[in-house]
Amino acid sequence: MTLHAADFDYLRRFLYERSAIVLDPGKEYLVESRLVPLARKEGLSGIDTLVSSLRAGTANGLIQKVVEAMTTNETSFYRDNSPFELMRTKILPSLVPILDKERTLRIWSAAASTGQEIYSIAMILRDHFPQLASWKVQLLATDLSRDVLAKAREGRYNQLEVNRGLPASMLVKHFEKRGMEWQLKADIRQQVEFREMNLATNWPAMPPMDVVFLRNVLIYFDVETKRQILGRVRRVLRPHGFLFLGGAETTFQIDDGFERVALEKATVYRLRSAG
Repeated sequence: MTLHAADFDYLRRFLYERSAIVLDPGKEYLVESRLVPLARKEGLSGIDTLVSSLRAGTANGLIQKVVEAMTTNETSFYRDNSPFELMRTKILPSLVPILDKERTLRIWSAAASTGQEIYSIAMILRDHFPQLASWKVQLLATDLSRDVLAKAREGRYNQLEVNRGLPASMLVKHFEKRGMEWQLKADIRQQVEFREMNLATNWPAMPPMDVVFLRNVLIYFDVETKRQILGRVRRVLRPHGFLFLGGAETTFQIDDGFERVALEKATVYRLRSAG
């Protein structure tokens, strides 16, 4: 069914108001590919009926489902490997001496999706930094989608998902076969706390963070929303901390409180010195 222009315009406003995600003109195909299956699942005849339900305020939980359906949850283990290699070779070795006295490390995956990013970090910590076993290590993963967070907490992935980026040696070491799926062992899963959180709205109280992964999410927001999010990150990132963005993202001309640092094959951001 063709998406009518008025319905597309309504959905653009709807999505921006509830998630601050900008849906550009010409993305009708994306809306159809995401919402036609949702409409069928909800027993609706098509997108026009779905939009009518949203307009009438009779959605009965449909609002959250529409937002989640329109949120991109593309991820994989060790996605774009350079940031993870940098964590192993430079970032964590530099942080351990700084934090040795308090023996506390906090890392936040701020757009966690189905959990591959934060679990990749957890496996790096387990395999390469055994001294952290006696530390208080907080691995926080947040996302606005309840469905993807539920999957992330389970730590269960199909063969295609584990084939994407995960070395066979890591699969054998850290996963157990569960029928047609693979599940991360409990000792890895239990290291991570998952929380529902919308980056574009007011944030709950956050502990100070040593590393923040905010990768491949700013590209979906307008400049003002990017500025607000980066400002909030600045307030939770510790002076010695590191911020990772996606390869197509930058703080340049958005928030001058950060400075770009090129390390090996990856780029990371740090708080700009007041001096």
